[in-house]
Amino acid sequence: MPEPTFAVSRLGAAVLASVLAATVPAAAEQWDMPTAYGAGNFITQAYVAFADDVRERTGGEIDITVHPGGSLYGGSEILRAVREGQVPIGARFLGAHSAEAPIFGLDTVPFLATNAAEARALYEASRPALDAALEERGLKLLFAPIWPPQGLFVNTEVTRIEDMQGKRFRAYDPSTTRLAELMGAVPTRTEASEIAQAFSTGMAESMMASGAIGVFQKIWDYVDYFYLVNAWLPKSVVLVNLDTWNGLDEATQTALMEAGAKAEAAVWEEMETVNQGYIDTMREAGMTVEEPSDALAASLKSIGDTMVDEWIATAGDDGAAVIEAYRAAQ
Repeated sequence: MPEPTFAVSRLGAAVLASVLAATVPAAAEQWDMPTAYGAGNFITQAYVAFADDVRERTGGEIDITVHPGGSLYGGSEILRAVREGQVPIGARFLGAHSAEAPIFGLDTVPFLATNAAEARALYEASRPALDAALEERGLKLLFAPIWPPQGLFVNTEVTRIEDMQGKRFRAYDPSTTRLAELMGAVPTRTEASEIAQAFSTGMAESMMASGAIGVFQKIWDYVDYFYLVNAWLPKSVVLVNLDTWNGLDEATQTALMEAGAKAEAAVWEEMETVNQGYIDTMREAGMTVEEPSDALAASLKSIGDTMVDEWIATAGDDGAAVIEAYRAAQ
């Protein structure tokens, strides 16, 4: 009876293999997540918390490693790396890519949204257009942490816009380049990881940036003044390659979205407290931190009005509709 015995053994082996497959967890997907800002930055820390949350929610099936400070890809390379599938996920300051799609730079249009409530309204008004533009490029928007308000760092006192004439101004996207031009400054292209080098060598003398950048770059080593102009509250975005996203099952997608929503809410909630801490630190380091003069504030607001009109002209009817929806929500 050798043949029946062989058949039973083969069946038993198949059952055993099925049981083992059901009880042994699938190998974790290792996701590298490049980011442009340093490990100590509160937004980078939010990315790490997000990665930990995803690992827990998926039972370790998605294991994200955050690479801060441009250590895996430079800031300007991250969007391309995610889009082309070189990495499945990445975090990027989207305003730097506004030449590719105007909607990417909406939240960096100066003086359009100058506090957290306005920034939230602008985000919600623009989210459908933003999602669509990213999906056209093979990207899925997971969540968007917010940065503190952008102030004016400068190496000399500035009481009127004419004091910015000829100053080398750190620019990192079309919006900051245009802002420099309208202020009479000279734009110099500088990524976040290059700020200290640019200021230490005199390639930059001024910039619009958050207190977070000021503290983590120890900007007091290079400039003495920070003006609380609240030019805009930009957002970074966490993006997933769309093919990778579509390849996930519904439960994993839900886990990622829920972890992203939790991380986004935490950053938005703590931003103002964190920002005050940055302001206090800069003052303690000897910087002059103050409100702009009335003359400077008026000039900057006028520049902002010009840039809003220019953005609408570039973005067309769709852009005008976003601005209309935003203003209606205020």
